[in-house]
Amino acid sequence: MTALLEARPATRTTPVAVRPQRTRRALDALLTGAGKTVAIAALLVVWEVAPRLGLVDATFLPPFSTVLGAWWDLLVSGQLLENTRASLVRSLSGFGLAVAGAVPLGLLIGWYKPVSTVLGPLLEVFRNTAALALLPVFVLLLGIGETSKIAIVFYACTWPILLNTISAVGGVDPTLLRLAKSMNLGGFRLFQKVILPAAVPTVFTGIRLAGAVSILVLVAAEMIGAKAGLGYLINASQYNFAIPQMYAGIITISAIGVLFNQLLVALERRFTSWRVPVGA
Repeated sequence: MTALLEARPATRTTPVAVRPQRTRRALDALLTGAGKTVAIAALLVVWEVAPRLGLVDATFLPPFSTVLGAWWDLLVSGQLLENTRASLVRSLSGFGLAVAGAVPLGLLIGWYKPVSTVLGPLLEVFRNTAALALLPVFVLLLGIGETSKIAIVFYACTWPILLNTISAVGGVDPTLLRLAKSMNLGGFRLFQKVILPAAVPTVFTGIRLAGAVSILVLVAAEMIGAKAGLGYLINASQYNFAIPQMYAGIITISAIGVLFNQLLVALERRFTSWRVPVGA
C-alpha cells in the first residue's frame, strides 16, 4: 500500500512535464508562421506601393493588384488551368520516374562497394553536367514533344535524389551497425532494420531538392518548342509584352513550388515519425 502511494505522484507529474514542452513547440510554430506571413505581406505591400509612387517603372513591374487581376482573368478564361495542368503532368511524371529509379540505385551504390567502384566515374561525369546544357541534346534525340520535356526533368531530378541516397547509406552511424551486427542480424535484415530507417531523412532531403528542380527545369524547357505550360505562358506573355500575365504565371509557379515542398515535408514527417525531436 505504501509503495502504491509513493508511486502516484510520479505518474501524475509525467503529463505535466510533457505539456509545457508541447505548448512551447506550438507557440514557436505559431510565431514562425506569423513571421513568415508578415514577411510575405510586407513584400506584397512594397510591390503594390513602389510602382504607384513611381519608384519603379509600372510598365515593367505593375502593381500587385494589377497582376492579381490578370491572374484572375487567366483563371476564368481557362488558360491558367490548362497551362498548369500541362506543367504538372510533365513535372510529376519526370519527378516520379526519378524517385522510382534513383532511390533504389542510390541504395545499391551506397551499400555495395563493387557497384560504387564501377559506377563512380560515370556519376562524377554526369553530376557536373547541367541539365539545361543537355536540353538541346534531348530535343535532338527525342524531339520537341512531351518525351523530351519529361526526360529533362527526370535527368535533373535524378542527381539530388541519387547523391543524397548514396550519402545517406554511407553516413549511417557506425555504432548502430556494430550493435546490429552484435545481434547477429544478417545482411538483408541489417539493411532493412538499420540502414533504411537511418537513411530516410537524408533521402527525403534529396527528394525535396528534386521537387524544386523539377519545376525550375521544366519552366526553362517549356520555353523551347512548347505549346502549353506555365513556362510557355510566361515566355509568350513576355514576347507579347503582356507583363501582368507574365507575373501571374511566375506567381503560379511559386505557389506550386511552395505547396509541393509542403507536401513533401508532410510525407517526410510521416515516414520519420519514429524520430524523437531535439529537446523532447
